[in-house]
Amino acid sequence: MAIREIVYMGDPVLRAPAEDVTVFDKDLGALIRDMFETMYHADGIGLAAPQVGLSLRVIVVGLRGHDDGELEQQPLALVNPIVTWESKEVAKQSEGCLSIPGLEEVVQRPVSVRVEAKDPDGNDIIVEADDLLARALQHEIDHLDGILFIDRVSMLKRRMLLKKWKKIEAEASVDTG
Repeated sequence: MAIREIVYMGDPVLRAPAEDVTVFDKDLGALIRDMFETMYHADGIGLAAPQVGLSLRVIVVGLRGHDDGELEQQPLALVNPIVTWESKEVAKQSEGCLSIPGLEEVVQRPVSVRVEAKDPDGNDIIVEADDLLARALQHEIDHLDGILFIDRVSMLKRRMLLKKWKKIEAEASVDTG
């Protein structure tokens, strides 16, 4: 297993629709293990393959250690996931992203979803999720479609977030330069 480098907003891979996975082999298994290790190392609860620079429809989600009143979920690795149903009920909650560190904003999403996908071995699976797990799945599946959480807020909030991001990037380049 290895910790992979997370790519940041501005990298074109984050804006391109990811490719379907057609081969379920040891390389896919290694990628998924690396993604879990990378996600946990970065204190995240989800990670999509484009966030580690690979345009593949693969996500991992793990809610361990998040005390929000929910039962701790088994870590999930989903290949080619698609939201096939979402609740009419929506909720607003703050979201952040490992590819846009330092930014958070309230995003409205359906409270419950059903996701159809393949597991790492290529078997069909269905995940029915509520609350934080549903939010994490939607956020990560958005990554597979080239959508970032900042695309789901008002234009005014988005402009403010982008301005803050430019400042964060400028400070980071001073620190590393």
